[in-house]
Amino acid sequence: MKKILLVFIAMISLSAIQAQNCNAVFFNQDGRAFQVTLNGILQNADYQTNVKVTDLSFEGNYKVTINFQDQSIATITKSIYMMEQSTEYSYELKANKKGEYVMRASSMVPIAQAPAAPAQTVVTYTTTPAAPAPTPAPAPTTTATTVTTETVTTSTTVTDNSTGTSENVNMNVSMGGMGVGMNVNVNVTDNGMNTNTDMNMMGANTSTTTTYTETTTVTTSSGYSDDMMSTEPVGEATPVYVMPGYTGPVGCPYPMSEAEFAKVKQSISSKDFSDSKLTVAKQVTNANCLTADQAKQIMLLFDFEDTKLDYAKYAYGHTYDLGNYYRLNDAFEFESSIEELNNYIESQK
Repeated sequence: MKKILLVFIAMISLSAIQAQNCNAVFFNQDGRAFQVTLNGILQNADYQTNVKVTDLSFEGNYKVTINFQDQSIATITKSIYMMEQSTEYSYELKANKKGEYVMRASSMVPIAQAPAAPAQTVVTYTTTPAAPAPTPAPAPTTTATTVTTETVTTSTTVTDNSTGTSENVNMNVSMGGMGVGMNVNVNVTDNGMNTNTDMNMMGANTSTTTTYTETTTVTTSSGYSDDMMSTEPVGEATPVYVMPGYTGPVGCPYPMSEAEFAKVKQSISSKDFSDSKLTVAKQVTNANCLTADQAKQIMLLFDFEDTKLDYAKYAYGHTYDLGNYYRLNDAFEFESSIEELNNYIESQK
């Protein structure tokens, strides 16, 4: 019984420790993929634009290194501290006014209230380096081999006179299209033997057999196109959203569906305090793309003017139809808020 009690206490203690752990989300809105390294250990092998690292120790201090796939962007190094237990912290990687990429704290929200973000890579914090990304298979190649063989034919003719008093030997050799002719006459007489040798260079007149062998090998790799000049993997086309009737500037690629947005509104509305609502709203906005009308609906969930203005500024960079952003003005009560929002938008252009 005592052993069972000790095991039970240990399980409760372990659960309590796990409940205190934290998450850290790193994201980039302009499509710049990156890798996250914590305390010198690579966490995600593949380059991604939204990475959540879970199971970070409460009150833990981590040195963050961000390496971008685009090597022209300088590496970001910064330390973060998990100061609240069971909390998810978000950090945005973006260019400042100087064009330099920096990491900025974006929001913090209890893990239990953190909404799931689409297209997010989730990894558990590890002290073992992540396995390197697999090397893509080579693009299809075509190898053509042509073998040409030239066969040389040599003819030799020997003539033996039946009288036995003379020998006549004719030899023709053809090599590489050139002919060599040799004629040897041997005459035997009572006075001795006379030998006459004639050698002539002749034109190419001897039969030559030329054999051509052509071998063509085509190697194809799965997952690649048949175009021999292409080295890009063939996958599903990236969906492109087109808002009916809208032709203005676009701030993000694909806004949330109405079903997903309804869940987001419910999650924000369930919070009792304005600060909590704003935190959740920013967390969701960070990881998604909204329409101007969706941003306006979130604004209407806040009770205070300054909170509405704060969120309206924040959501501008995460809105699809920027040309319709003027519609958010209807959610304000004071003209000064409209003017301040307009000044903010002008400063972002």
